[in-house]
Amino acid sequence: MPAALDPRLLRAFLVVAEELHFTRAAARLYVAQQALSRDIRRLERELDAELFVRTTRQVALTAHGERLVPYARRVQEAQDALLTAFGRGVADPARPLLVDVNSPGLVFDRILDRARELAPESELMARFESGLTGAAAEMLAGRLDASFGRYAGLDPALRDRLAQQPVRYEPMAVILPQDHRLAEREAVPLDELAGETVYAGAGNPRTPEWTDLAHRLFEGRGIEVAPPAPLAVGTEEFRRIMAKYRNPVLAVVDFPPVPGSVLRPLVDPVPLSPVSLVWPKRLAHPGLDALREAAATLASEYGWLRRPTNGWIPAADAHVMLCRE
Repeated sequence: MPAALDPRLLRAFLVVAEELHFTRAAARLYVAQQALSRDIRRLERELDAELFVRTTRQVALTAHGERLVPYARRVQEAQDALLTAFGRGVADPARPLLVDVNSPGLVFDRILDRARELAPESELMARFESGLTGAAAEMLAGRLDASFGRYAGLDPALRDRLAQQPVRYEPMAVILPQDHRLAEREAVPLDELAGETVYAGAGNPRTPEWTDLAHRLFEGRGIEVAPPAPLAVGTEEFRRIMAKYRNPVLAVVDFPPVPGSVLRPLVDPVPLSPVSLVWPKRLAHPGLDALREAAATLASEYGWLRRPTNGWIPAADAHVMLCRE
């Protein structure tokens, strides 16, 4: 018997015990079915007990599994209580809700403004983390409450501790120097970028989910992701770096204007950046409720979750965007 059991394994066990179906349980946990099966086998080895009887038709708890359920639930409840004691559970409603909107001028500002209208008694304060991976670390450290970004691009260990609500399929674009060969096009067909080296945040530890999306989009199209470079902070630095290196920059259609450059939507196909509202699991706050309502309302009003028929998105992201917390 091990000296300690990983609470994550017990949580996986409880979800499988509730669903009695590995595929549905894996979907709830946002992990691959194979990874979930490995976790259950690991737990069985550590307990030296078979917990489930698996056939091609059904999954059932063994006597050992039924005996484990109340113990696993008590461990989960104790962990929830511990997190609450340290401010990661039900939050003081008088405490400001700290919301990462990535950068000024993006669509997330509109969601935050609507949430403030819905909950005028709550203080919702904007933060600018610029990257969901970086924001996730801040959320789990208790320095941030909510953020927006590509949830499927997070490390599974981070996703296991976060909740998400799909918000938007955001069309992607490319920022070009004003005299670039493609700058006169109203929209840039993706294949026209063949031979180009496009900046997509490579090397930035706060945005690996964005770089990964770029790699998936460019694969097999003859487009290179630009190597790591110092991060340009501020509009003037962005303009200077673009003028110096002249690499196109992967962006979204709502990216704020940059002097000396043009923004052109990508087409054929239309690549989509999948955006979710993300927050720590078990966090409860009236400001968060308002933020979720605002995101859902605006998504409905503007059709943000209607996926274009010619839209491109990785399969893992498509699955996440169909899920609701």
